[in-house]
Amino acid sequence: MIALEDNFADVLGKAQRGLGLSDTQLAEKARVSSQKVRSLREGEFDELALLRVAGVLGLAARPLCELATGEWRPEKVEMDGLGQISTHYHDMLVNAYLVWSPSSKEAIAFDTGADSQPMLDLVAKSKLTVKMILLTHAHPDHVADLDRLQKKTGAPVYISSREAADGATPIEEGKDFRVGKLHITSRLTWGHSRGGMTFVVEGLKHRVAVVGDSLFAGSMGGGSVSYEDALRNNLEKILTLPDDTIICPGHGPMTTVGEEKLHNPFFAGQV
Repeated sequence: MIALEDNFADVLGKAQRGLGLSDTQLAEKARVSSQKVRSLREGEFDELALLRVAGVLGLAARPLCELATGEWRPEKVEMDGLGQISTHYHDMLVNAYLVWSPSSKEAIAFDTGADSQPMLDLVAKSKLTVKMILLTHAHPDHVADLDRLQKKTGAPVYISSREAADGATPIEEGKDFRVGKLHITSRLTWGHSRGGMTFVVEGLKHRVAVVGDSLFAGSMGGGSVSYEDALRNNLEKILTLPDDTIICPGHGPMTTVGEEKLHNPFFAGQV
């Protein structure tokens, strides 16, 4: 079982950096000591201090405490036509995905991860034909084996026009693709990266949103390009999808829109 990408301390750190608050500033606003802020960020759970800091950082307190105490993780997601492939890139685990039409066996690959061989093995085992490769963004851990995947499948590659990858065709938000009975639409969910793209797939039992590093189970990407836009895009373009939509993140386990609306400290209670 894949572990959550972030713990409560990671969430605090991302929110604090995104808002540009120093330890001293956050401590003053939250009415706790700077040492307490540092202790929380190092993973030391103190419920009262966590509640005070959460309010200043705009985080939902109950989901944050759930992360801190290990009370929540998303239910396991399984669906015919959806495969998650996780590979090790240096010291982290990165996800790539295959989505396919069970009737025609035509597939779309999303990202490559560190090593595309496990994806190619799944393609062979399930007798799939990869019709295209869609890239959520161009960070190295997500496109590390693009050359091999493209050569092995012969499939065209697409990426947001705001970013670039060798051999990839640039696309804009709202680009539609059709593969067998599947309909795929691109949504620009930038903030973590300049061209972060979410691909929404319809035609299976449940909608699928392949989100890259825009959103994680119980967390989100770092918002290093724009924290404000990362928050807004996640709220407006991912969490407005139906609750049973399966979210496929670039790191950590799969989740659903409904789970994140209730349990993600960045967004709970806002949709």
